[in-house]
Amino acid sequence: MTSAEAGALRRLAPSARRFLAHRKGVLVRLALWSLAESGQAFLVGHAVAHSVDEGFLAGDPRRGLLWLGIALVAVLSGARVVRGVFAQLAGVTEPLRDGLVRRAVDRSMARAAPDGPGGTDRAAVSRLTNQVEIARDSFAGLVLSLRSFVFTAAGALLGLLSLHPALLLVVLPPLAAGLALFLVTLRPMAAAQRRALAADEALGEHAASARAALRDLAACGTGPGVEQRGADLVAEAAAAARTLAGWAAMRTAALGVAGHLPVLALLVAVEWLRGRGVSVGALLGAFTYLVQSLLPALHTLMTALGAAGSRLLVVLDRILGPEPEPEPEPGTASAPGAAAFAVHTDAAPAVELRAVTLSYGVRAEPVLDALDLRVAPGEHLAVVGPSGIGKSTLTRLVAGTLAPSRGEVRVAGRPVTGCPAAELAALRVLVPQDAYVFSGTVGDNLAYLRTDARRAELDAAVGVFGLAPLVERLGGLDGTVRPAELSPGERQLVALVRAYLSPAPLLLLDEATCHLDPASEARAEEALAGRTGTLVVVAHRLSSAVRADRTLVLDGVRAQCGTHAELLGRSPLYQDLTGHWNS
Repeated sequence: MTSAEAGALRRLAPSARRFLAHRKGVLVRLALWSLAESGQAFLVGHAVAHSVDEGFLAGDPRRGLLWLGIALVAVLSGARVVRGVFAQLAGVTEPLRDGLVRRAVDRSMARAAPDGPGGTDRAAVSRLTNQVEIARDSFAGLVLSLRSFVFTAAGALLGLLSLHPALLLVVLPPLAAGLALFLVTLRPMAAAQRRALAADEALGEHAASARAALRDLAACGTGPGVEQRGADLVAEAAAAARTLAGWAAMRTAALGVAGHLPVLALLVAVEWLRGRGVSVGALLGAFTYLVQSLLPALHTLMTALGAAGSRLLVVLDRILGPEPEPEPEPGTASAPGAAAFAVHTDAAPAVELRAVTLSYGVRAEPVLDALDLRVAPGEHLAVVGPSGIGKSTLTRLVAGTLAPSRGEVRVAGRPVTGCPAAELAALRVLVPQDAYVFSGTVGDNLAYLRTDARRAELDAAVGVFGLAPLVERLGGLDGTVRPAELSPGERQLVALVRAYLSPAPLLLLDEATCHLDPASEARAEEALAGRTGTLVVVAHRLSSAVRADRTLVLDGVRAQCGTHAELLGRSPLYQDLTGHWNS
């Protein structure tokens, strides 16, 4: 047993004891019905042996038929025993399911409570549906199989001993060998089951988050990356299922050893047993005990322990175990990889392009051709150039939503091409020209990229961007946002505040202030530039370039980068753009 499984057993043991202690009456009735099953198993083999030895072989067919009739009554009585067992079983399994559902709901509600840890518990769907049903079915199968094996095996082994002790010497060794082979598979199979459930939860969480952010994915062009992540998760789930199937095949082999070798051993040892006084009836009774009682019970036990037992342990640990740390939303300060990115941020450029070339086709002229660029941490860079020159393409390359034809793009020292969406969200925020606002509260829209933002921080950001009149008009932070009722400029302000609150160290504005008046644009850019981190702005007005530390001019021939004064002296295109803006 692994340390994780041992820990799970230690955590679950007190809960299991309390659960069973409250159902002593049900367990006693279940044990009484099981004793009847044990007596049935003993009686069937015993009756067969006596029908042969004392009846048919002794020349008394009436006595033989009488014993066979007794065996038939014992077999038919099994239906009544099974009915009684299942009637009592419901008194154990249904309370378990109800308790697990309550626990799963309470955990999700506690996380969402104001004083809870926060975060979206998307795995709750898997717990409430798939995992609770797995737990109930596995628990029922485990109770049935353990009860059946213990009482049936007791009756069968007692019957073998009563017929002749030598029968046990032949039957027990192959049974033990099969059980040993089976026990070897328990540990890896439980680990495979744990991985399969984790893969199922991860796939469900990814599907839920992607479904909730379809409009964001379409607006930011990150759909292909999310699709690839989904394909990777599907592949991981399939691999986990294949591993689980492999260990299930090993369990089947163990079942074959335990289920067939005892019968073969008994056949091979017939002459040896006859030499030690074992009668023909006793041999037939032994075969009856094996085929009718002992081996089916063993088969059921091994199936339950190998599948239901491991599933039950894993699922109960996930539902009843300690509350895990909440999964951070993409873009929050604790997003996966954020700490690793911080290591690069101080030592590496905030943005670095190495000989980047981008063409939208094999024969098309490159939009960007062997572009080199380094943006220092904390720098404010403006990007200018005529329409269609590649400014938006540049921001998409830096954001990681577009891969270069050649070259490499790094953000905080990390290549962004192929980077998982959650890690990209921790690195940068891209605000496009057509800002996206969703139906919901004002506070939810503003805190979308930082779900742990306090109300005071939201109020402060609203004041910095001059958004107070709009927020007041909508009914405060708890007011409802209807995107169709907002102007393009108001939507851009909401998106800019959202980016301002994000913990990502790099902000990319792709003409994200084009619908604002000059005063609002200046206020927004000054607020964003004063924020800790790096700012790259595709300029809509000359004032954006003047406010920046440096400006990158894209002219289709060669890019030039420098301050406003430097570019006026050496870039004809920048001079023309400045004249155009001034006019």
